[in-house]
Amino acid sequence: MPTPQPPGSPALRLHPFRAVRYDPLRVGDISGMVCPPYDDIGPDRVRTLRSRPHHITRLLHAENERGTAADLDRWLRRGVLVRDSGPTLYVYQQHTGQAVLQRGVIGALDLPWGGESTVLPHEAVQPHVVAAHAALMEGLRAQPEPLLLTYNSTTRSAEGVIDGVTHLPPVATVRTGGITHTLWACTSPEDQAVIAADLAPRQALIADGHHRYAACRQLRDRHEPGPNPWQSCLALLVDASIYPLRVAAIHRIIPGLDADKAAAAAADVARVRPLPAGARPPEPGELVLTGAGRAWVVTDPDPQALNEALTGKPERWRDVPAAVTDHLFLAQVWSVQNLPGAVHHVHDVGEATAAVSKPGSGTALLLPSMTERSVQELAGTGILLPRKSTSFGPKPAVGLVLRVLDSS
Repeated sequence: MPTPQPPGSPALRLHPFRAVRYDPLRVGDISGMVCPPYDDIGPDRVRTLRSRPHHITRLLHAENERGTAADLDRWLRRGVLVRDSGPTLYVYQQHTGQAVLQRGVIGALDLPWGGESTVLPHEAVQPHVVAAHAALMEGLRAQPEPLLLTYNSTTRSAEGVIDGVTHLPPVATVRTGGITHTLWACTSPEDQAVIAADLAPRQALIADGHHRYAACRQLRDRHEPGPNPWQSCLALLVDASIYPLRVAAIHRIIPGLDADKAAAAAADVARVRPLPAGARPPEPGELVLTGAGRAWVVTDPDPQALNEALTGKPERWRDVPAAVTDHLFLAQVWSVQNLPGAVHHVHDVGEATAAVSKPGSGTALLLPSMTERSVQELAGTGILLPRKSTSFGPKPAVGLVLRVLDSS
């Protein structure tokens, strides 16, 4: 778990703010307005959702930031979106029936400065993706999508306050895919102070939103000096000691790679064994290669080949499935170029397997999940994982809470 900060260290600060939210009197059931996070929704689904008036995807997935900003301004003027009346922290919960999947607090999180370790990234980012997120947020002058962070409270002193807030009437409830998302407003300054005091000595791990986090820091630095609304970013913080998140792998699909040839080439640098029963989720220490109805389990990469593939990379990457996959097999063994469309990233084993089930449809490499503890240990030592190494969840629905920087 992220460790508590020592006395005198910079504090993890989450501030109340006046959120902008959909008015159900104007748009009806808000369930029809929200969507999954930016990176978790495909282009076909985006096109469908963008056709709906006032849908949040019209802000997240626009052809240009100027048009997006015009939509946001128009929705605010027409009362489609409204600002809450006072500074608020928001308790957010996802549940199915009686089972609580996740509960946390949404607020405006202060961005750390150089040398401060209040927020720990665990994955590398791509500069062009960071630039795209920064352009979108700067054009909107808003943060429409919260970061997802976890922390470990050793005292749990805020849990009683948070639990008490959930007994109040919610300010929003939506249902998506069998999951109920509920939002409550914490407006009491005394309750907000208890939550702030519990968070202050903690260290938070970024579970989702590395590119948005980097974009927010870029915007913060760009707009210094003087009063700077970009010094904070919209964030959901979840106490992992109470509500641990799920950590899943992200699988690779290589459309132009024949599975039989891929298995034969992989056998030059690793142990490759057929799976007569077909593809299955890999166990720790395994990769599963599949395509055209056939499957193989890949283990025990040759140490010399792995060392050569990871030259200049952290020693600990040798135990990271995504690093072994991307640098040894994709780059070295199969010579897959790092170009757009050369590799597709898929979160679901069944979806990845189905995508390459027909002859000529390519090869999928299924990765095992890392543990949350191993991710946190690496992040704590400053080691960033390769892109698309992990998928933390459940992720918050986008569209329940927006931070528009013209509001206080």
